[in-house]
Amino acid sequence: MGVVDVDDCVNAAKYLVERGLADGNRLTIQGGSAGGYTTLCALTFRDIFKAGASHFGVSDLNIFVHDTHKFESRYLFGLIGPYPERKDLYFERSAINYTDQLSCPVIFFQGLEDKIVPPSQAEVMVDALRAKQLPVAYLAFEGEQHGFRRAENIKRSLDGELYFYSKVFHFDLAEPIEPVKIENL
Repeated sequence: MGVVDVDDCVNAAKYLVERGLADGNRLTIQGGSAGGYTTLCALTFRDIFKAGASHFGVSDLNIFVHDTHKFESRYLFGLIGPYPERKDLYFERSAINYTDQLSCPVIFFQGLEDKIVPPSQAEVMVDALRAKQLPVAYLAFEGEQHGFRRAENIKRSLDGELYFYSKVFHFDLAEPIEPVKIENL
């Protein structure tokens, strides 16, 4: 889990930059759930992306095995390997264990009632970015589970991500958006 996905994202981004279709100094990556996991791994294990957004993404596979509902924990066995026999792979593929390699701004979006990817998965990463004094923002949504269902929260997360990028990359927005608190910017 994560290795091929991260390589695919990195190679796609490089392809776009090489052809002049993307600005290599403003590359971002974002994803939700497993895509959030891919986002965190790409930002931690590679240096091509300049910022990212994790929507209810997994940061620590080891904790995830113990701290999620049973269906999802067994799901990892087929993608990574049996646990605890392959505990080494769970460690190696967890962004939280390599935050020393993380060097760019990240915004996190999390439902506080999420039983699939618990809020602790985002919160440990937010704490790690704070400790490194990297720009970080965290929007937690009361009453939301895995994936946002309320229209106002979907809109807020989309607007919040755009606002975050506007501040990180210093561009003006076409219209006002409710600000997001960004630490260490």
